[in-house]
Amino acid sequence: MTTTLLRTAGELHARARTGRRAVVMTMGALHEGHATLIRAARDVAGADGEVVVTVFVNPLQFGEGEDLDRYPRTLDADLDVAGQAGADAVFAPSADEVYPGGEPQVRISAGPMGERLEGAARPGHFDGVLTVVAKLLHLTRPDVALYGEKDAQQLALIRRMVRDLNFGVDIVGVPTVREDDGLALSSRNRYLSAAERRTALALSGALFAGRDRHAAQEALRARAREVPSTRARAEALSALGESRAAADAHAVATAAGPAAVRAAARQVLDEAARLTPPLTLDYLALVDPSDFTEVGDGFTGEAVLAVAARVGTTRLIDNIPLTFGTLGAAS
Repeated sequence: MTTTLLRTAGELHARARTGRRAVVMTMGALHEGHATLIRAARDVAGADGEVVVTVFVNPLQFGEGEDLDRYPRTLDADLDVAGQAGADAVFAPSADEVYPGGEPQVRISAGPMGERLEGAARPGHFDGVLTVVAKLLHLTRPDVALYGEKDAQQLALIRRMVRDLNFGVDIVGVPTVREDDGLALSSRNRYLSAAERRTALALSGALFAGRDRHAAQEALRARAREVPSTRARAEALSALGESRAAADAHAVATAAGPAAVRAAARQVLDEAARLTPPLTLDYLALVDPSDFTEVGDGFTGEAVLAVAARVGTTRLIDNIPLTFGTLGAAS
């Protein structure tokens, strides 16, 4: 389909609106992960609605020494990807259009959640992210905005900002898109050499190892709960002695816990640290998605297993959702 390139908010606001406007925010260098977001936006907006893709490399979210200058700018190719995925318009403003007075003196603070994990590794990063997201929400005036779940902490913070500050927009998360070998799609993957890419597969490998350990132990727990509580079984357990029975019950109760998941994931990452080139771990965390604090051993409910690491000069992040305890097995 024909996709219109817009450079100013005035051009965007002048467009006739019918139906819902769905917005996908990007920094360009669009790949299949972005295309999946755009297709999801097309479904949300419907045939009568409008899909707008923003392309803006936001200087506020790059820290000192990070890759702002070398971040890929591929607008012509981005227009093709956006159009093929179903976008009606690409809004690619200049820095002066987004920040007409220069760097903004008033910014959105990400608060305590923005100081953990990615925020600790990249101080001020999420303040810059939320500030530009707030600006682009005002400039594009969408009914719904869609974001990838690969950036789980960013998505959680955007949802919190929209709720806390009463933005009139729905926020939709779209599952992570992976390449055939499991590596999460990212614009930064293009920086990896062939050897670095092989090492980088440890990020998704660690997450899958944690997920598989969790799923196996949850299955064991489920089978244990299904065993009939017959008199013969009770007598057999009694014969083993109370302490043995208590130990077995504790083992079953805790085997699928967060500690086991972290251990399975860390084993893969420790092995990758010995590869050539090595993986340098920033963090491995199993967190509550509501505030991104680490979950304890007795935790039940939804969680996010997240990892960040460097391979060569490239920093990558990834995560998967898990569900502990009474709510079911791994997602």
